[in-house]
Amino acid sequence: MNRLVLLVIKFYQKYLTILSFGSCRYYPTCSSYAKVQFEHNNFFKAILLSTLRILRCNPLFDGGFDYVKTNCPTKNKINLEFKKIKVKYWLVPVNTNQCLILKHNTKWDK
Repeated sequence: MNRLVLLVIKFYQKYLTILSFGSCRYYPTCSSYAKVQFEHNNFFKAILLSTLRILRCNPLFDGGFDYVKTNCPTKNKINLEFKKIKVKYWLVPVNTNQCLILKHNTKWDK
């Protein structure tokens, strides 16, 4: 189910965002927020949090930075294979068990 929703979000980001003229009041945008939610949470939690975020995206709320929060991984696995990895998201700890998910900017990677 998450794959289907991710395809719909990808279609929206590619073809339909032209109609909204960049009117999202938050960073990351509501569609990017929903995409990360569906990649890291189960369907029901992701749909609930994404819907609440979209309902807050109106002139009655201030907007601003609203990153996806998730539980931090508890075990650090040491990777002894020395090969180049691709970083998609960064986990930034805010509490002992909560992390923010930040998207890695690939613009400057070579």
